[in-house]
Amino acid sequence: MRILFVTASRIGDAVLSTGLLDWLSRTYPGCRITVACGAAAAGLFEAAPNVERVIPMVKRKRAGHWFDLWRATCGSFWHLVVDLRGSALGWVVPALRRRIAKSSWEPRHRTVHLGELLGIGPQAPVLWTSAEAEAEAACLIPEGSPVLALGPTANWGAKQWPAERFAVLARRLTAADGLLPGARVALFGAAGERDSIRALIDSLPPERTIDLVGRVSLAVAGACLRRASLYIGNDSGLMHMAAAAGVPTLGLFGPSSELFYGPCGPKVASVRGPRSFEDICHAPDFDHRSTACMMLDLEVDAVARAAAGLLGKCHPERSDGSFSL
Repeated sequence: MRILFVTASRIGDAVLSTGLLDWLSRTYPGCRITVACGAAAAGLFEAAPNVERVIPMVKRKRAGHWFDLWRATCGSFWHLVVDLRGSALGWVVPALRRRIAKSSWEPRHRTVHLGELLGIGPQAPVLWTSAEAEAEAACLIPEGSPVLALGPTANWGAKQWPAERFAVLARRLTAADGLLPGARVALFGAAGERDSIRALIDSLPPERTIDLVGRVSLAVAGACLRRASLYIGNDSGLMHMAAAAGVPTLGLFGPSSELFYGPCGPKVASVRGPRSFEDICHAPDFDHRSTACMMLDLEVDAVARAAAGLLGKCHPERSDGSFSL
């Protein structure tokens, strides 16, 4: 059975679709899957079961990337096409069955909407990593003290909590009386995001900092996340990857909605300041073009309390407050 799976360009949306891909793989053993996705997200699918080909879509003028994808797929007969982009492609390649997504503005999590496309319930995201990626991660983050993983960047400046507050939070959580005393701090992000978090990078003790910003592939970043004791980060693809890896994951929200895009899994939580998503994005002065931070009402104390609550939920047996995982 041959399946064409067309998913998102952005990493976060692509991660949220992995549960659906995993369901297809388990439901149709031995199937051969081709995944088409944004080039930035391609590394998520390299180690996925039954995936024989990943086609990175590089955006071109006048939607030329869709023509490229059509040329790469029109010569095969597909038993099933699942197009999460709702594009015309799903209708113009030869296929026995087609499942083409439609836009939905109902207040439901993205995984619920995706599951309904195949007539199933929401599927929790999955993170696949190869043995090679795991080996590289073990060298970058060897066994030792706990690891606090931070995702201080985002694809929109408005939903990027200030780097200075991440720095204060990291020092508090890794202090002798913190949640993760003596923990190492692993920083994740893309190379182009380094300048925006310089205040955080420069404030951390070098001997306990694992700086991975722009230095590892997406696949290796996923394997590194598996080695973390706690992940805290903005609403981003990295947040969804950490949750899919099974790491206790705390997502920080402001001008995006945790109802639609909160982290998924049994070890997750979200936190925001006193303003709701609607308070921020429906305000008379809201400007979607602005890159100024819209999360200044989220205080360090609130994030620290949410982190303690999350770890307490994940490890109720540690009533002494020790979380040296």
